[in-house]
Amino acid sequence: MAILMPKKVKHRKWHRSKSKGLSTRGTELDFGSFGLVAMETLWITARQIEAARRAIIRYLKKGGKLWVRIFPDKPVTKKGTEVPMGGGKGSVDHYVFPIKPGRIIFELDGVKEETAKEAFRKASDKLPIKTKFIKK
Repeated sequence: MAILMPKKVKHRKWHRSKSKGLSTRGTELDFGSFGLVAMETLWITARQIEAARRAIIRYLKKGGKLWVRIFPDKPVTKKGTEVPMGGGKGSVDHYVFPIKPGRIIFELDGVKEETAKEAFRKASDKLPIKTKFIKK
């Protein structure tokens, strides 16, 4: 399983920051005819993106083309178990993508609408947020 993560980063550890409001970027279908849009605000991990991608690919078998419109580049740190208070920030554990409502997660082309709907439904089951199916 090729987990999604940046090859090189400018800053190894980031602040947590607040995710509020609607997405202003990645809200239009740019590549495919069908899309899966986020309806909630949450951090989506690289593992969740990969699981959803695999669910779509497995359902489609060999037909269609899939675009993943998000990339997890935000590092999330974690301290080891039973580590006492203090001692600084923990090491990077995994990467996430902070998603906002309106953001397109996946795009699909080259398949029928029913097929795309079912593929995105399967992918949606792997994601921790409510999603919506859209078409051009």
